[in-house]
Amino acid sequence: MDYKLSDRAGSLSPSMTLAITAKAKELRAAGEDIIGLGAGEPDFDTPQHIKDAASKALNDGFTKYTPAAGIPELREAIARKFERENNLSYDPNQIIVSCGGKHSCYNVMMAICDKGDEVIIPAPYWLSYPEMVKLAGAKPVIIQTIDDNEFKITPEQLEAAITDKTRIFILNSPSNPTGSVYSPEEIRKLGDICINNGVLIMSDEIYEKLVYDDAQFQSVASCSEEHQAHTIIVHGLAKAYSMTGWRIGFLAAPEPIAKSINALQSHSTSNPTSFAQSGAVQALNGPQDHIQAWGLEFNKRRAHAYERLNKMKNITCVNSQGAFYLFPNISATGLKSTEFCEKLLSEAKVAAVPGIAFGSDDYIRISYATSMVNLDNALIRLSEFASKI
Repeated sequence: MDYKLSDRAGSLSPSMTLAITAKAKELRAAGEDIIGLGAGEPDFDTPQHIKDAASKALNDGFTKYTPAAGIPELREAIARKFERENNLSYDPNQIIVSCGGKHSCYNVMMAICDKGDEVIIPAPYWLSYPEMVKLAGAKPVIIQTIDDNEFKITPEQLEAAITDKTRIFILNSPSNPTGSVYSPEEIRKLGDICINNGVLIMSDEIYEKLVYDDAQFQSVASCSEEHQAHTIIVHGLAKAYSMTGWRIGFLAAPEPIAKSINALQSHSTSNPTSFAQSGAVQALNGPQDHIQAWGLEFNKRRAHAYERLNKMKNITCVNSQGAFYLFPNISATGLKSTEFCEKLLSEAKVAAVPGIAFGSDDYIRISYATSMVNLDNALIRLSEFASKI
């Protein structure tokens, strides 16, 4: 039988990060000595007090439907987090809890965009952004950035890209895949341009707590009340609390947008998992000591990987200031990213993600969210592989 799929489904590209991670696990299960640098999740376990809260909720029978936008306790905890950490005032009705940060991003596109609308996305970008825009019927407008500028879009580039069809500008700082962090001044300037042109900002802040050196996280919404009125913050607990599998994300938005997303979510996924939400309340309200400890470890790995990469033949790398990624330039090898990563996996047994997945074919993404032993061994193999090309 000829199964006809929708144009919507046919336009999508599968997630290459998930595919690389799955391939590495498959080869490892088959006995191959594979070192994976592709995963976008911390190698640390979820802190025990968070697991205990979810376990208690499960044992107490908290297993039924909740409000589609999340339980009141969690929405209130998120609102307090924004007030405490970002000097932002949100009513809990402006908070929508979702099934992960990715789900929040998807909800934004579905609630805001129509056919013919445009969404500005700086490249390198998180690989799901353009696909979500296309699913919403809109057009992704990709703006290339360069490593000489730490992969940051300039105000001039943003201004030039805006048209009367532009609905959203996507801002991701700290960035996946580059680890770049915009300064507070840079954030404000980009926000000003969006305000002046009536463009909404989707600010993906999921790596907020993972910044290094003298980098300072700045939410564009906290620049002024007007900036906040033009901003939808998407966030989650996956990275800073190692809760990737829990699927708890959230967003904060102007009330009309939050109301629309609440309705949309009520007809798609319903509520996020009940007992996972109880764990999320404890994540936000409980001890935060692990964040500093994890940050110190990530920083140590980052410094080690950055130094090693820039000593390799045919590879250069800009240092990151956030998240847990580096984005090395492989153009001197003469290979594009897919072929490079395929050969790296088959010949050196190291899994990395091709930069083409993020819109930049002369780069690869490596994650240092792995043990120092694994990281060091992978870098040795990568160096030997690159020197032979």
